[in-house]
Amino acid sequence: MTRRLEGTVALVTGASSGIGHATALELAREGASVALVGRREDRLIALAAEISSAGGKALVVPADITTAEAAAEAVERTVEGLDRVDTLVNNAGLMLLGPTAGADLNEWQRMVGINLMGLMYTSHAAIPHLLKAAADGPRRVADIVNISSLNGRNAYAMMAVYTATKFGVTGFSEALRQELAKQHVRVSIVEPGSVDTELRTHNSDAVQQLLNAGLGDIERLQSQDIADTVGYIVTRPRHVAVAELLVRPTEQA
Repeated sequence: MTRRLEGTVALVTGASSGIGHATALELAREGASVALVGRREDRLIALAAEISSAGGKALVVPADITTAEAAAEAVERTVEGLDRVDTLVNNAGLMLLGPTAGADLNEWQRMVGINLMGLMYTSHAAIPHLLKAAADGPRRVADIVNISSLNGRNAYAMMAVYTATKFGVTGFSEALRQELAKQHVRVSIVEPGSVDTELRTHNSDAVQQLLNAGLGDIERLQSQDIADTVGYIVTRPRHVAVAELLVRPTEQA
């Protein structure tokens, strides 16, 4: 198979599990060196070993990107260790659901901090390097892929603040796309429906039961399905930009 990302570097946030883990493996299979950013260093180390054993190259970058300083440091460590950044996948996120009345405001702050501000901080730090990659890199194009959600299009009860963060990601991404398009830095949004990851397990048993009741026994997406989507977006020719992709389980209403 052609390794279409040979000679490039990808930075993936939230790489310790789920979609981030699968996406890092997918981009490594396409030939990219991958910076693995996340809070759970032990999982990042295991993933780096998996990539290395398959002949790829990975850099472990433990970081909590909810501060601008930490996000900037993660980007700089990537450039120092791998020389460049051609692709940024903003995947790190948190989904804490429940009624707005009486909600834990700390949970709201955590979601805004990682889902929206963390994504924006990392993008801000990476943009100068992505512009350079688009100007003189091996593919003469660079990518920011923001993992949003079906909630970035539709609002649902019990999901008010999570939905607000994902609507924010959509707006930020589209404005940034317009700013960077002429310089061949593509900005894309991937909006998954229900994916079988640990994300929903961060909620109470009662909330998980409501989620399961709403979906029934449908066959959910797997992390690899979203990784395949990211791989498709970033391997398009230089003149092709995929701005937005909604990916649902076939049976999801």
